[in-house]
Formats: sequence, structure tokens, C-alpha cells
Amino acid sequence: MGIIEVKEVTKYFGGLRALYNISFTLAVGEILGLIGPNGAGKTTLFNIIAGTFPPTSGSVQFNGEEITFQEPREICHKGISRTYQLVRPFSSLTVYENALVGLYFGKPEKADSISMEKEACELLQLTGLLQKANTPAKNLTLVGRKQLEIARALATHPKVLLFDEAVSGLNPTETETMMGLIRKIRDRGITVFMIEHIMKAVMGLSNRILVLNFGELIAQGTPEQVSMNKDVIEAYLGAEGVQVT
Repeated sequence: MGIIEVKEVTKYFGGLRALYNISFTLAVGEILGLIGPNGAGKTTLFNIIAGTFPPTSGSVQFNGEEITFQEPREICHKGISRTYQLVRPFSSLTVYENALVGLYFGKPEKADSISMEKEACELLQLTGLLQKANTPAKNLTLVGRKQLEIARALATHPKVLLFDEAVSGLNPTETETMMGLIRKIRDRGITVFMIEHIMKAVMGLSNRILVLNFGELIAQGTPEQVSMNKDVIEAYLGAEGVQVT
């Protein structure tokens, strides 16, 4: 049994089928990549796992518990957190205050303010933002906003972290930095499930990769297996494929 079990998940929006009969297991401690063309259903799958909306049919289990129809706040408190493709920090707050928001949300019980303040600084140190703790979040660059998004997600103490295009839009140096941060998060015992279009990142980080196309799971396997799969090449990678490094 994996930490997350997705079983025969299908999702319709009116008459539009977004996902069809998706089943897979996320193993404890792995980095699982999710790729596919725009509109393939990747973020819809994340939304179902995180509780943003329920599937039309099928189920999601977390640590053996059915969570399919639970609210996002319940799922977050159980240990599944996420980042978003469109990064939206609390722009009127500082970087430090944004981290505190995540910490207070992540603790349903009454929290000790001193320990929370210390943990906020530790999270900013981990994500490379400690020197910008007093900077208004609205003044951060794109990579800074993405780092802050990750700090807020980590503040909820997740067992699983869902990354929605954490690397997209970054330059090569920023990409390497973000990849290093994702590895550090995995090394802290947090299981990672990531949507990504940057092949260098998804192929370089993932233990396994799932491939969606038109809402269906067309392939899964190691980066090497996926990069040589003819259906994946035709649907997504193109005739040149991708070099796995």
C-alpha cells in the first residue's frame, strides 16, 4: 500500500470528461512526476487529491483512509499540502508573515507563538528566503514567490507535497536551485508528487513518471521507460524525444 492510492478516478465537468479511470499508487519517500499536454487533466487530478472538488467516480485514499469527499482543510491537516501554478502570496504581508500564516493554519490546536516564529525562520532558511524575511511579498521575483509558496506549504507539516509547475518560468540557474530544494524536501521525509513541463526537472528528479493525455493515463514508469515510450513521444515529447540525464 502506498501513501496515496488513487483508484479508478473519473471526473466530468458537465458533459466534458476531464479524467477517465485513473489508478496509481504514490509510494512513501518517492518523487513522482506527472506530465502531459496542456488540458490533459493534470491539475484536475491534483484538485481531486487535495479535495478542491470530488471525482465523479472513483476514490482517493491517504495512509489507508478514504479522503475522497473530505474538505481541503481536513486533507491539509491530515498531511497533504500543495503549491499552485499561479503563485499568489499575501502581497500586503512580509515574507515572514506569509510563512506564519501557513504555520498557524497547519496547527489546528492552540499554537505556541515563540516556537512558531522559530519554525518560520527555519522554513525561510530552507527555501532561501531568510534574508528577505522582512520584504513585502509583493516585491519578490517569480522565483522568490515560488519559494515562498513552498515555505507556506511546508509550514502545514505535510507528509505529501503536491508541486504544480514549481520550476516553470525560471531561468537555468533558478531551475537548478529549485531542483535542489525539491530534493532537500524529499530528503526531509516528505513524499513529492510534481506536475512539470520542464523536462530537465521532471526527468532529473523523478523516480517514476505518470503521463496523461486527454484525461487518460497512457504510460507510467521510470524516466528512461517513459522517454522511450512511443505513445508518450507521439502525444507529448515529439519525434526527438527527450534526453534523460
